[in-house]
Formats: sequence, structure tokens, C-alpha cells
Amino acid sequence: MTSISRTRVQGIETLTLDSPDTRNALSAALVGELADALSDCGKDTDVRAVVLTHTGTTFCAGADLRDPPRPDALVALLRQIVELPRPVVARVTGHVRAGGLGLLAACDIAAASHTSSFAFTEVRIGVAPAVISMPVIPRADPRALARYYLTGERFDAAEAARIGLVTAAGEDVDAVLEPVLDGLRRSAPEALAETKRLLTARVLEAFDRDADRLTALSARLFASPPAREGMTAFLERRDPPWAL
Repeated sequence: MTSISRTRVQGIETLTLDSPDTRNALSAALVGELADALSDCGKDTDVRAVVLTHTGTTFCAGADLRDPPRPDALVALLRQIVELPRPVVARVTGHVRAGGLGLLAACDIAAASHTSSFAFTEVRIGVAPAVISMPVIPRADPRALARYYLTGERFDAAEAARIGLVTAAGEDVDAVLEPVLDGLRRSAPEALAETKRLLTARVLEAFDRDADRLTALSARLFASPPAREGMTAFLERRDPPWAL
């Protein structure tokens, strides 16, 4: 069963995360399918831009704890979004957690509805937002990240926009994106690709500098006893033993 559905309207390819039973969690299968779809978009000269969206009430719940992707596979997917020679636009009308915020930050433009919520929940299950830091830290306000990385608190779409994790928030996300997609359709493909390279240079520097170290950190933490206990507690819907 596919986890990604695809449609195209006037040069805009929409890739929809379509695994609502797992809240579009990043399983090994979903990561592989999304990577393949993005690769197709990068090669197709008729694609002017890519919209990444979702079914259900959750854009992405983070890593699938029952079938997590390898850390290096997640690194490769995030870098692929950043390097894709087409602008990638996130359209969010639901909740975004943990690794899902890595997807969001890797996109060039992101719009969210006021019903969306966000949280870096890694610390609450005994791990750290390691791999996703490569696109997240260059994009967002450092003082806000210190708070939300360390506490795992939820925040709303207005706050996500204020700290730079999303471009804009509104009642009607499609109304927010209408002028964005119109502008992308009116832009020359080669110019879009070169302009994107200018904008993503600092993000790619983070990948070049930190990918090996953060991949190893992620693998070590996910294999640790605290993480095993934290993930078990999450799946059993109870507090982990360190929660006071």
C-alpha cells in the first residue's frame, strides 16, 4: 500500500503524505516512497514546484517508533528536499511533531492553518532532535528553539511563524498559498533553481559539516536504554519513569 499520493495542476506537483493510520509517521517505507517521488519531480522539467501536504489531522508525527527509518536515510531525505532544483512548499493543516518539523524546515516555503500545532517531542521519549537540527537551526530563532527543544512544549501556528519555522499562518491555508504558487508559476525554472541555491547555501553547510556526527548521535540515542523506555511508555500511553 502506497504512503504517498500525487497530483499535478498547472505545473505544481502535490505530494500528499497519506498514511493517516500512523499519523503520517516517518516509517522506512514512507521515507523511501517520498524520496522516490521527489526524485521524479527533480527530473521532470514540467514540474515548476512541489507542494508537500497530508491527509488526516497530522502532517507528520515524527519517526515511526515501530518501523523507524535509518538515521542516514532521513538525512538523505531532508537533504534531497533542500537540494531539489524545484521549490518545495509545505502545506500544513494539522499537527507536526519531532521529525515532521525536519520535513517542514527543509522546505523552502511553509504555510500552516491556525488549527495546526507543533512540538519537538524528542526529549520526552529520551532522544534529541539531532538529524532534523540541520535544516531547523539555520531557519529558526535560536532563543525560541532553546525553549522548545528543551521542553517539548506545544506551540501554535502563529508562534511557528514568529520564530521562522513557517513562512505564514492563516485561517485558510490555500488562500495563503495562492499568491505563492501563482508567483512560482510565473518564474523561470532556471532562475528558480539558482535562486534556491542562494537561499539554501547555509542549510547545506550544516549538512556538510554535521551529518556524520548527528547521524551517529541519533543512532546512539535511539538505541539507548532511556530511549527504549521512553518509546515504550509513549506506545503504552503512560509517563516515562523520569517524569515528575
